[in-house]
This record gives sequence, C-alpha cells and structure tokens, in this order.
Amino acid sequence: MGEIARFLLTTGSTLWQLLPLNEVSPGQDSPYAASSSCALEPVYLDLDSIEDLGGELTDEEKRKIEAARRADRVDFSQYRDVKRSALARAFRHFTGGELRLGGQRAKAFARFREEHRGWLEDWALYRALHDQRQKSWRDWERPLRERDPEALERMRIELRDQIDALAYAQWIADEQFCKGRREANALGVKLIGDLPFMVAEDSADVWAMQRFFRFDATVGVPPDAYSADGQDWGLPVPRWNEMRTEGDPWLHMRADRAAELYDAFRVDHVVGLYRTYARPIDKSKPFFVPEAEHEQKIQGERILALFGEKAEVLAEDLGTVPDFVRASMSENGIPGTKVLRWENDQGVPRDVRKFPAASLAVTGTHDTDSLLTWWEGLPDHERREQLKQPYLKELRGDPRRFTHETHTAILELLYSSASDAIEIPITDAFGWRERLNTPGTVGHHNWTWRLPWRLSDLWSDPQAVAMAQHLTHLADKHGRRG
Repeated sequence: MGEIARFLLTTGSTLWQLLPLNEVSPGQDSPYAASSSCALEPVYLDLDSIEDLGGELTDEEKRKIEAARRADRVDFSQYRDVKRSALARAFRHFTGGELRLGGQRAKAFARFREEHRGWLEDWALYRALHDQRQKSWRDWERPLRERDPEALERMRIELRDQIDALAYAQWIADEQFCKGRREANALGVKLIGDLPFMVAEDSADVWAMQRFFRFDATVGVPPDAYSADGQDWGLPVPRWNEMRTEGDPWLHMRADRAAELYDAFRVDHVVGLYRTYARPIDKSKPFFVPEAEHEQKIQGERILALFGEKAEVLAEDLGTVPDFVRASMSENGIPGTKVLRWENDQGVPRDVRKFPAASLAVTGTHDTDSLLTWWEGLPDHERREQLKQPYLKELRGDPRRFTHETHTAILELLYSSASDAIEIPITDAFGWRERLNTPGTVGHHNWTWRLPWRLSDLWSDPQAVAMAQHLTHLADKHGRRG
C-alpha cells in the first residue's frame, strides 16, 4: 500500500478511494456481495509479509500464482486457492510454535480477538459452519439457524480449529492493512473506504442479528428513467426501528470497524438510509421504510450523524434522490457526489464552478462507462452542449472522436470545479476504454479488470509517468496539491 501511496503523490493526489474490502460470499467476485460488514477479504493478503510463512510457497502454489499473474483478468478463485492453502500452513506453524509458547505475537493475536469479539467470533463460527455445510444459513438445521445457545456451543467446540484459523487470517489481514494505512498516512495520503448499503442475506451479520432484518421483502430501487420496473437487489430489508430501540448496535459495529480501517468512508446508496425501498416476496405493492417523509428525514440524519461520529463521511447520492435528501445532506454538511456527465438540466451541463464546496466531483464511478466510451456514444445534440463548457469549447477537429485533447479538456474541467475534493477512476485517468462493472450483468467481465503492469512498473512505464506528470500539472494549476 505504501508503494501505491507514493505513486499517488507523484500524480498530485492525496486521496485514495478503495472499493469495499469486506469478505465476499463464496463464488462471488463483486466487492459489494459482502458476507460480513467487518471481516476483511483474505484474497488481498500479501503472502510474502506473513511471518509464519517465511515467504515460502509450494511449487504448486507458485505455479498457480504465476499463471494467475499472467492472465488478462484477475482470477479470484485461483488466488483464493493459493492463499487459503498458504494460510493454513502458516497457521499450523504459528500454533506449533508462537501460540504454544505464548510469545508476544500470541499475545497480540489474543488481544485482536478480544478487541474484535463483537463481530469476529460470530463471523468465524458462521464461516466455519458455512464451509462445512456449503449452503445458506437459512437452510441449516433449525437449532443452528435459530441460534440455539447449546447448539452453537457444541459447534464452537467441534469447529474450534477452523474457527481459530479463520480468526488468525483476519488478524494477519488486519495487521497488514493497518500497517499499509500508517504508511500511506505518513506520506500524507488518506484512505477512503466504501461502506456498502447492506450485506447479503447469507451473511454473518444477518445470521447473528436476525431480529434486525425482515425476510418477507428484499431491498431494491423504484422505477426510474433507466428501469421501468425498478431494481431488485435481493438484499434483506433492515428493521430500522428495532435497531434504534436497541441503540443501533449493528450500525455502531459497522461504523467502528470502518473507522479503524479508513480515514473517511463513502456511504453507498445514501438515499436508502433515509428511505429503504422494499419489494415484497409475494409480489404485492412495494413500499418505503419508513413511509412518511418527515420520518425518513429523521432516520437518515440520525444514521449519518452516527457514522459521522466515527470518521469523515462522504455520500453516494446518485440515481433517483428526493430533493429533501440532498437538502438534508447540505444542512448537515455531508458531501454528495457530482458525476460530471450526470450534472445537467435537460441535457445542458451545469457549471462546475458553481458546484457546492461540500461535494466530491468525479468523472465516473465503478458502475459507469469510461469517459472514452461515454463521449463516443453521446448523441450529437448532447455533445454540442458539452462542447460549450470551459476547456471543451476550445477543441478542434472531429468532435465525435475522443482524442488526447478531449481527454485533457474533461480532466481540466473536473479540476476546475468548486468541489472541495475530486476523484478519477484509474481508467479515466489514463483515458482508457475499460470499465470495472456493468450493472445488471453477471460474468467474469465484472470486477476483474487489472492494470497492464505490475506496481513496480508504474515508476518507469512512459504512459504511467506521463499521466502522473499531467495530473500533477492540473493539481498545481487549480490549487489541488496537498
């Protein structure tokens, strides 16, 4: 992480936005398919830094890693296989030595488990049971499904080794990530996390806190210009009132963990905190939770205030968002997100110099087409309006082509905005065509894009060096350095 932070500084950047790093559900690549709101995804572990492994991999592990590194896209299953087997070996070494002797690292492991007991032990038991049964907790035996205390205790004893190994992997992941954050912070780079709106139904959180969720409906979004039927995300509907009555333990747990890991975090689908769109399983009429606007405002502000007590909060307020939500965010100083291509009134772009200071301006998100694809696909009348904007109106030649000059003009437009902060997806920084995710589709094309170089090449590849120099120039020109 320190190496990436150092490269970011060469681009004049001091903010590093990450996608969610939560452990994902089995078979998933999407970082938003979380099986836990607190556990880290072990696939990102650096095996060379695990003391108990000594940097040693088996020949088979080396073969798989090298094959995965040569692939055009990330093969998460291949990496998981290697890291799972290497972690198991490291844990055996740790238990046979350091843990048995009760050394300093054994004490650090015990402290980690105690400090994170609020989520770690339930998650580790859930994961061990899930690995054993290979099916959703909704389909487990009734005593385990309903969390009968005696049944849970029996399984804690039976699966003790697996539970300890899972806790060990989380300890290693936590140590590596927090070390990386310290390195980035020491260089002046802040890490921005991403707090998914909800976890999957088949997750440790929902299994452990079933009273806070309803299972007769799923979370989605209402119909809009892009979807006549709306969307069904298949996520459990939170019981916000029950949470509030008990002091919001689930929300505090999530926010506390995010604050441990990040300097600030982006709240995904912030409108859902104000009013959650519930789609009944029986196909009856969808509804909002809560229903009344004044209750929605109170709820959203309560939850955002809770999050804001832990760390700096940014909000993803894209899509169909009622006016009162953005007014509420503004009143409470919560920065919203301004995607340049979507900031328009009936096709006429809004003046970026009039964006509210408390906002985050971006060229796109992980769910949008790249700048290149968007520009080439613009209807002629919309492109004509875009070409009236500062920097873009100076372009010459065929306006339909996404040239180096087009790319430069759009980036300069972003840097000139009045927003306090800006972000650029890595593919837009280079002006590439690739995108990270295509919503509404499932397949290996989503979430598996990778840089064409290794990290060490960022310092020498001509394209990467030129990009860094250009962004530094823009940051200096528009007072966004440091």
